[in-house]
Amino acid sequence: MADAQDVVELILQDHRRMEDLFRRMRSVEDDRAGALREFADLLIAHAQAEEAEVYPALKRYKNIDDEEVEHGEHEHDEGNEALLELLQVEEVGSQEWDSKLEELVEAVTHHADEEERTILNGARENVAMARREELGRAFVQERERQLKAGCGSVENVRKIVES
Repeated sequence: MADAQDVVELILQDHRRMEDLFRRMRSVEDDRAGALREFADLLIAHAQAEEAEVYPALKRYKNIDDEEVEHGEHEHDEGNEALLELLQVEEVGSQEWDSKLEELVEAVTHHADEEERTILNGARENVAMARREELGRAFVQERERQLKAGCGSVENVRKIVES
């Protein structure tokens, strides 16, 4: 990533990619298991990078509500739990799989919507572009580190949920 990128835009890009993967996981004509593997990696890497690099930095801004940031972390936990439940379903496309998928969609969509309206809008209004680009570099670096480590494996997701 040679170009500096705004952390807000990077997070929004990940949210849109997650929505695309939800569509693929719902489609009987798609590689649902493959879409779930990609989604699991992206969700875990995204959340870990936000919590390591973005959220702590945003808490330092007086016009960004600390409670919203902490609520975002709690919602990451809920998304991780829903992801683990889906990853543990034996048969892709079964009734249980579809049910667990909808629980995951609900948890992640709710979080993304809230985060976009509160935390990210607050960052746009209160954090200088140079700082957002600096956070963007740190976010991407941590997200890539997580992805290379296979962060979306059922074993790793279980460790995160149980910690």
